[in-house]
Amino acid sequence: MALTATADPHTRDDIIERLGLDAAEIFTTSFDRPNIAYEIVERDQPRQQLLRFLSGHKGNSGIVYCLSRAKVEDTAEWLNGQGVRALAYHAGMDRAVRDANQDAFLKEENLCLVATVAFGMGIDKPNVRYVAHLDLPGSVEAYYQETGRAGRDGLPSEVWMAYGMADVIQRGRMIDEGSAAAEIKRVERAKLNALLAICETASCRRQAILAHFGEAHAGQCGNCDTCLKPVETWEGTEAAIKALAAIYRTGERFGAGHVVEVLVGNVNEKTERFGHSQMPVFGAGKDIPARVWQSVFRQMLAMGLVRVDHEAYGALKLEPEARAVFKHERPVFFRKDRPASERRTKKAERTERKSGLSGADGTLFEALRAERMAIAKSLGVPPYVVFPDTTLIAFATDKPRSRKELLAISGVGQAKLERYGDAFLEIILAQDRG
Repeated sequence: MALTATADPHTRDDIIERLGLDAAEIFTTSFDRPNIAYEIVERDQPRQQLLRFLSGHKGNSGIVYCLSRAKVEDTAEWLNGQGVRALAYHAGMDRAVRDANQDAFLKEENLCLVATVAFGMGIDKPNVRYVAHLDLPGSVEAYYQETGRAGRDGLPSEVWMAYGMADVIQRGRMIDEGSAAAEIKRVERAKLNALLAICETASCRRQAILAHFGEAHAGQCGNCDTCLKPVETWEGTEAAIKALAAIYRTGERFGAGHVVEVLVGNVNEKTERFGHSQMPVFGAGKDIPARVWQSVFRQMLAMGLVRVDHEAYGALKLEPEARAVFKHERPVFFRKDRPASERRTKKAERTERKSGLSGADGTLFEALRAERMAIAKSLGVPPYVVFPDTTLIAFATDKPRSRKELLAISGVGQAKLERYGDAFLEIILAQDRG
């Protein structure tokens, strides 16, 4: 028997071939996590973007992933300074401190754990309400596994990521500078490009993620940013030709930042020194803002029209597919990046979505959570060991008024009824009394 948690069709085929399992039965379950809401944004003041996201999750626990240990510690310190209770976690920390932070995360409900990917494997906390990424993971598989640590209890949860061109360059450099064989590096680059394509898609994120794992989805999931607020696209063939021409005319020796400077016609030391300010392509794209050009280059990378050469310090190179664009044989459409104001999810919507409750039911749910936390602290156990969120939601909506009614709710056994039942009944009855 061969088991894998997260594998795309190519990886599954590779496992079958290497283990000689050609005649074996294959069983797969759905990769869809319908309770998870996906949001991916273009990086622009990432700490402030993260803070806005976390503001909709007060009272809940979640994970913020960063690529480096230094960034983990800096981000945790900054969040604490902003009034968000945050702890750091990475493999380079003192073992006792790391274990203490992990234990706090398991037992507390209003805690943000800022971590590297060293955190998560084997962690069983069902009511993680959010996962955020401040850096791009290395593959769709990694993204799926890390975001999958949210909402394991089946309740509404949110995952959020901010990314930019620098992420792609950094990840690509890590692949190229690694010690893996050439074929492995080729596969890793393809996986990175697959994730970039999901980041840049104008269609349903869930559909794109599931398609990567060979699973069909009709789209319009209603629970991702591109479905909730559909992305506009624009016909960008001429813009793509200008961008590709700028790469070619400058000798395919420069990164996106400098090529954008050439396109918008910025006269500076570098454009003067290399003679680029005298080229016909200089200023050819001045009618388009530099920020939009940055998005154009990211999307062309996702489309396979260009690649980043890390041996040439991140220079952009043309791919063979660019030829069809030059010849007007391949039309190009780009997605419009949303203004920051449109990317902010309303706090009230998030607060209601975290439990699915509002009004008196939501108030009762929060009171029940507070009682659960008090009991958990007195026993030194994680809150979900007392009762999971799903059971508290049933308490808040069904409002059992006796031990018998309480026992009929899923998650309440005789032992828990005897140990905790009266405390929760008192809170429910107190609300009835007003």
